[in-house]
Amino acid sequence: MPGLSWLTAKPIAHRGLHDAATGIIENTASAFTAAIAGGFSIETDVQISADGEAMVHHDDALGRLTDGSAPLAHMSAAALKTVTFKASKDRILTLSELCDLVRGRVPLVIELKSRFDGDMRLANRVAAVLETYSGPAAVMSFDPAPIAHLRNVAPDLTRGIVAERHYDHEEWAGLSAGEKFRLAHLLHAPQTRPQFIAYGVKDLPAAAPWIARNLFGLPLLTWTVRSEVDRATAARHADQAIFEGVPP
Repeated sequence: MPGLSWLTAKPIAHRGLHDAATGIIENTASAFTAAIAGGFSIETDVQISADGEAMVHHDDALGRLTDGSAPLAHMSAAALKTVTFKASKDRILTLSELCDLVRGRVPLVIELKSRFDGDMRLANRVAAVLETYSGPAAVMSFDPAPIAHLRNVAPDLTRGIVAERHYDHEEWAGLSAGEKFRLAHLLHAPQTRPQFIAYGVKDLPAAAPWIARNLFGLPLLTWTVRSEVDRATAARHADQAIFEGVPP
């Protein structure tokens, strides 16, 4: 797509360039600094805090990588910023702090985490933060609703859809078979009008992303590229890889 060459110009470090073995934990300042040093774009995740702040964190609750066990949505941004990671001195960042760290040096690809509950607070907060950010940035989500919302309230913000073919993981247990089919085949496109697609590498090639890329000219990212087989698939079927470990 014209004007989005920055989105596919560099391999995209999944949750930053992290390596737990060396104490660089995903979605931390250390991982983002390493990605910048390597010249890679950054993919990251944001969750909503109790007071409506966009927090840089993949899981919707503490515990896997951090001390504590509370849902992020039950804690204030100030409280979340004091949470320590188990294997690092890093602390949870706000999206504003991430933008201040990156300062436009590499592109940001930001996934809006969602519980498919119609809550648009996170989408609104991300749009507000990025409105004053001068660097290249895009937002994406598995949930079409916030992307359709952003199409209306922030039409100049680059937006995309994350998708896969089967939705077998337990996190998708609340979705009906019909909704999974709609998501896998991008049938929400008339409402969301995504400007790029991020599709699971294990599911490529697939009809929906092929059509989006080859007939509609949308950039196709693929995730999460971790192996030589994944890298070969990404090189053949996508425009850029969201990777962990050795870059494409």
